Amino acid sequence: MSNNTKSKKRILVVDDEPSVCQSLRILLTRDGYAVQTAWSGAEALTILTQEPQDLVITDFTMSGMKGDALAQLIRQRWPDTGVIMLTGSADLLRAAATPLPGVDALIGKPFEAEELRKAIAEILAVREAGGGLQQAPATV
Repeated sequence: MSNNTKSKKRILVVDDEPSVCQSLRILLTRDGYAVQTAWSGAEALTILTQEPQDLVITDFTMSGMKGDALAQLIRQRWPDTGVIMLTGSADLLRAAATPLPGVDALIGKPFEAEELRKAIAEILAVREAGGGLQQAPATV
């Protein structure tokens, strides 16, 4: 994907750890995306209402609204928005076979930048083509 195409894509990072938000903002901005950050699910919903995003990357464990609840709301209100769950609980969620409706990809922390880039590219490509993604999270 060219930088011109990427620069049009908006990504919202939602994590209650400021260092995670900052790191992802730097990585994704360098990759050519327009990046916003939110420290809670409620703040993310406010941002989405004001300016819809192409993709949301959210943590699972946050105070207030957890990432799975946020993903469900995003899927209901903005069905064309992709959702990646980036969490330290990925192995536990996979082992428990916990359903995560609205989540397109599940990636464990710590993660490799290329793993995240691949998930972003795949989700955005499917969304751009007008196709839906599976409801169960992909184990990227």
